Formats: sequence, structure tokens, C-alpha cells
Amino acid sequence: MTLQDQWGHAKTTEEALAFYDALPAVSIEEMIGPWKGAELPTGHALDGVLGVARWHGKVFRSADEVDPLVHKGLFGKFAANPALMPLGLAVHARFLRNGLTTLLFILSQPVIGTRKPRARLRMIEFRGVVSATMIYDAKPINDHFRKFSDDEVIGLMDVRDIDQPYFFALKRDL
Repeated sequence: MTLQDQWGHAKTTEEALAFYDALPAVSIEEMIGPWKGAELPTGHALDGVLGVARWHGKVFRSADEVDPLVHKGLFGKFAANPALMPLGLAVHARFLRNGLTTLLFILSQPVIGTRKPRARLRMIEFRGVVSATMIYDAKPINDHFRKFSDDEVIGLMDVRDIDQPYFFALKRDL
């Protein structure tokens, strides 16, 4: 059974935290490689944003070289620079979740695309467990990971000034 199958319907934040807290730590070495992402809905203000932005996943080349936001563009996948992403607008503007926003995002690839790593991995204690955590270079965001299986992890995005955590799944992109 996959993580998304077990997640099932949208969970409350409390249910999602209980699910997350029951999972073991994951090491940095286990995170290395490309991963395909999927949202895990909890009623968070960001639910649906990554789908509109055609989010594909993340690439961990090493502990110090991470592409935190990989999207599907017109000519394949590209890494986006999180520093250029309007997180505040995405949180508060539910009306932007439409096809026009998707088109504008795709067309902005030359501006928001990057070839430089924009995050890194470190082992950090969070909710009582030391596990691999992705630290964004230019945003006050940490993605804390827990292991569901050898090929799937759950991510909890912890953003300064946003109390509710945002959950997502990563599956090895073989």
C-alpha cells in the first residue's frame, strides 16, 4: 500500500500529525536522488497550490545541493528558485488556483528557473525525532521528512509565521 493510499481522504491537521509522528526518521543518505511529489490535503491554505504550479517534486543531489522545487515546464522539468515564489500570495489568494495561473507559471520559467541548488539537507530534531530536514536558502521554511517506506517519505513543511503545517508525499522518481 502506498503512502497516498494509506493517507486516503483529507485529514485534519491533528490526524496528519499523529500519522507523521508514528513514522520513523529518515537519513540524509536515504534522501539522495530524484523524488516525485504529491500533496497530502489537510485543509491547509496551500492545498492545491502545487498542483496549479505543476509541481513535480524535489532533487537531492547531495546534502548541500538540493533543488527544492522541480516543476513541469513546456519542454520538460525545471528547478524553480523559491526566492522568487510569492508564498504569501499563494497562502491568501485561493482565486489563483486556476488554468490561467498554471499558464502564467509555465511562461515564467525563464524568470523563475535556476541551475543553482536552493536548499540543503541536515539532520534536525523536530517533534522529538532527529530526521533529514531540507532547509531552504532564501525562505524561512524547513521541510521535515519521515520514512513511510524505502521509496516513500512524508514531508511536513514548517513555515515561520504560518501555524498550520503543510503535508506532502515524496516517492522515489526512478
